[in-house]
Amino acid sequence: MFIVTGGAGLIGSLTVWKLNACGIDDILVVDHLGTSDKWKNLAPLRFADYLEKDAFRETLRRGALDGKKIDGIFHLGACSSTTERDASYLVDNNFVYTTELAHFAVGHRIRMVYASSCATYGDGSQGYRDDESAIEKLRPLNMYGYSKQLFDLWAKRRGYFDLLTGCKFSNIYGPNEEHKNEMRSVVLRAYEEITATGRMRLFRSYRPEYADGEQKRDFLYVKDAVNMLWFLFNSPRGTGLFNVGSGKAETWNHLVTAVFRALGKTPAIEYIDMPEHLRDRYQYYTCADMTKLRERGFDEAVFTLDEAVADYVGKYLTTGKRPGDE
Repeated sequence: MFIVTGGAGLIGSLTVWKLNACGIDDILVVDHLGTSDKWKNLAPLRFADYLEKDAFRETLRRGALDGKKIDGIFHLGACSSTTERDASYLVDNNFVYTTELAHFAVGHRIRMVYASSCATYGDGSQGYRDDESAIEKLRPLNMYGYSKQLFDLWAKRRGYFDLLTGCKFSNIYGPNEEHKNEMRSVVLRAYEEITATGRMRLFRSYRPEYADGEQKRDFLYVKDAVNMLWFLFNSPRGTGLFNVGSGKAETWNHLVTAVFRALGKTPAIEYIDMPEHLRDRYQYYTCADMTKLRERGFDEAVFTLDEAVADYVGKYLTTGKRPGDE
């Protein structure tokens, strides 16, 4: 049996989709569905059982999973809001929950892949290398990034990177993200705004070296992200911290123009003021160093930005389908 936490979310549901594509459906999906529509992400997928997050944590604490044959754990459940202000909630949900699962995995010698984040890199002044030896130098810009950094540091102090795999996900986008509200990708936001108004708004730049819309991010299509995750899980050299990104910095202008192109429309971009509370925490440039993953043997080609946006818009957003419906 495989366990996928956050299994109804963006990366989690696509991980279940990937397992299904590999002929695996003995899967325990864990999530907190609440009042959102992310249950729809599960509808086309095959899995053996479902547990709410709190019930799963209690199951772990009671030892009810001890002795069960578990082939692997993909811990992808977390609060991913970079604007969440409740630090106690983030520590419990993103740090304590992960330590509980890591203790279980290590104690039972079960391979576990968990979601870290490129938000741990902060302003990028320390670079974007997935080097475990230097993570103490990183200074995240928000509490979300720090909650992920806390676990990375905790795992390192205990020597768990010989057993666990932390994925420092870049800006992941793709089908099954509609439930993410303010954390929806700019691709989805652009699709919604362009189809509704014929234009797209982006934040102005407040640094002279970046023109409006020319701020850069490492964007990665979710299908590529789960391929990398699956490779790391299966590789004997896949433990430790790894960047999961495209390795290429693209501008917001390029991203949004790709959405216009996928919709067959002429680009019309308007630049608006950035809220003041975001200005001192805004990242102008991110680019994951993918050398480590490639050196460990990952040699698959990834979608270009234009290919990925076309796939997302054409196969899913304009059709209403979800992975598993194809």
